[in-house]
Amino acid sequence: MTAVGDRIGTIRDVRIAGPGRELLSGDDAYDVFLDGDAIADIAPSGALRASGEVLDAAGAWLVPGLWDHHVHTVQWALGAEREPLGAAGSAAHAAALMRNAPVLAGDRRVGAGFRDALWPDAPSLELLDAATGGIPTYLISADVHSVWLNSAAFAREGFDADATGMLRETDAFEISRRLNAASDAGGDASVARAAREAAARGVVGIVDLDMAWNAGAWARRLAAGFDVLRVDAAVYPDQLDRAIATGLRSGDMIGSGGLVRVGPLKIITDGSLGTRTAACSRPYPDGSHGVLSVSPEELAAFLADATAAGFACAVHAIGDVAVAHALDAFARTGAAGTIEHAQLVTHADLPRFARLGVGASVQPAHALDDRDLATALWSAQTALAYPLRSLVDRGAKLLFGSDAPVAAMDPWATLAAAVFRTRGEREPWHPEERLDAATALAASTAGGTAAPARIAPRALADLVLCGSDPVAADEPALREMPVHATLLAGRLTHLA
Repeated sequence: MTAVGDRIGTIRDVRIAGPGRELLSGDDAYDVFLDGDAIADIAPSGALRASGEVLDAAGAWLVPGLWDHHVHTVQWALGAEREPLGAAGSAAHAAALMRNAPVLAGDRRVGAGFRDALWPDAPSLELLDAATGGIPTYLISADVHSVWLNSAAFAREGFDADATGMLRETDAFEISRRLNAASDAGGDASVARAAREAAARGVVGIVDLDMAWNAGAWARRLAAGFDVLRVDAAVYPDQLDRAIATGLRSGDMIGSGGLVRVGPLKIITDGSLGTRTAACSRPYPDGSHGVLSVSPEELAAFLADATAAGFACAVHAIGDVAVAHALDAFARTGAAGTIEHAQLVTHADLPRFARLGVGASVQPAHALDDRDLATALWSAQTALAYPLRSLVDRGAKLLFGSDAPVAAMDPWATLAAAVFRTRGEREPWHPEERLDAATALAASTAGGTAAPARIAPRALADLVLCGSDPVAADEPALREMPVHATLLAGRLTHLA
């Protein structure tokens, strides 16, 4: 009986979708033969004798393994134990939800996912104290750029409280870092569980952008037997000297097993839409322009140092001002890498991605989650909000992700958001920015749209067997795509 952990020799009676399909004839059934971690051959079904362990696809569809190019791994993994606040329609509602939230290890309550920008009332220290009493209580915003604390939490963390009870940007990130610093064993168990859930949705790899010393964490997890996903583990500016002293460079393997590599240097240059801190050329309704947390000179210096040390760069830039500065820094330094998010891009900057070879690492689900915020808060902007088709049409390389836990780690929801620009019954939001399904699927593979993973001889056998053709699926079918099996280098990590 075929089981998770088995190494597959033949996938029998399968139809091919995604990159590589163009080399085959129509929707005919094929047998795919694997040799170790690679595809050895593809032949019409039944033409060649099966070898090794056989996975009978029964006419299901095979696509390349899916990647999530933007994940905050520990925060995503710990989300299962935190009180969900996405449904909170007001500050009073969110505080009431935390009143009955479970008390976690360390004698604290933690909630996550609130969106306060359109609430009819404002968060306050008094309101949260009245609801939560003396137990330290933390509410993390959906975008992770702000945290609402009660007085007991402020006292525990050693921060001065003001009447709002809110911390934003750097201070909020520090609180999240502390909350994420669970015991190694507990945190690693949560990561392993979340990784299995990701594999069950067809994920074979992630880019881990946790604000931690990820090289050490992943070496520990690998030593304990982690073998579910490929991981590119980022470094942050305050860790760059340590990484260089340790001899690390982007692309270097971490630990054993060939699954985890050193990822890019991650630099956060502005805030977010939900916290009203993304750096924009036109004002928000309150007259502000957001926050530029790294100056153009500092950013260029970071990219130059990273490039000299052998690191690619992943630059968080959401507002159009931050995106422009990021592109300027790539141009000045010749650095390689990506702009993360690129949620507001001027028309003039769209072609610069391709010209500079800078990838656009974007999260299509954010366009649906933020459409009402963008309509309310970016109404004065002349730049394009959440461009996809505009970037592709100008030659940019797209790489898709979720920003989990900001959005759910589900590549099919990501694909549906990109292809249909809607969820459920609402009209599509800016439908002119839709992508065709083949392009969206390519963006969800390891190499993105410029060099997508393919189903072809000699290609890596990171594969997903799904219940229907994703290139032809409608919005509900794509979002709810059944995943029958996931293979990582020819080894089953999920079997339905």
